[in-house]
Amino acid sequence: MFSGIVEEAAPVVSLRQEKDNLHITMKCSFTNELKIDQSISHNGVCLTVVDIKDDTYTVTAIRETLDKTNLGLLKPGDKVNLERSTRLDARLDGHMVQGHVDLTATCRSVREAEGSWYYLFEFSPSSPEHITVEKGSVSVNGVSLTVVNSKATSFEVAIIPFTHQVTNFHQIKDGSVVNIEFDILGKYIARILNQQLDK
Repeated sequence: MFSGIVEEAAPVVSLRQEKDNLHITMKCSFTNELKIDQSISHNGVCLTVVDIKDDTYTVTAIRETLDKTNLGLLKPGDKVNLERSTRLDARLDGHMVQGHVDLTATCRSVREAEGSWYYLFEFSPSSPEHITVEKGSVSVNGVSLTVVNSKATSFEVAIIPFTHQVTNFHQIKDGSVVNIEFDILGKYIARILNQQLDK
């Protein structure tokens, strides 16, 4: 499990396709603290470390992951939001994020507002559980954020300067594709309500 508090926006060093799998090599400040089999969130996608060499490490994304996330769009040099799994003895500063992306969304606008930024994202829900609620939580590229202007197929988030600087939000613009994980508590409630309606 993750909290949606990004540790670092790190660059992609290289990409290697092997059949349907994509091997992604990253360089970050805490590579020397990693170990094989460790789980790390990459733009909100939970991936396993499979190799460590000098100051870089490699993870592998399978076809299912590439089809449902923005990882297949990565290029060398792109910044990726990284977060190691949450420690059970640590504070949960964001919200419960599983690292299981529900779908991708497209940025439709970025507007500056007196030092902060508002990002509008549009998505095509494929399940009744793909919902946001006003002032609820959502993970965008692995960042825990608060929803504003919640609608059936879109929502906005407000980004403070610190988040804008330390995550890859400074690279997101109109037309950018991002990973979305809806709040797990909201998904469970929506599933229960829909099952009751189906009876």
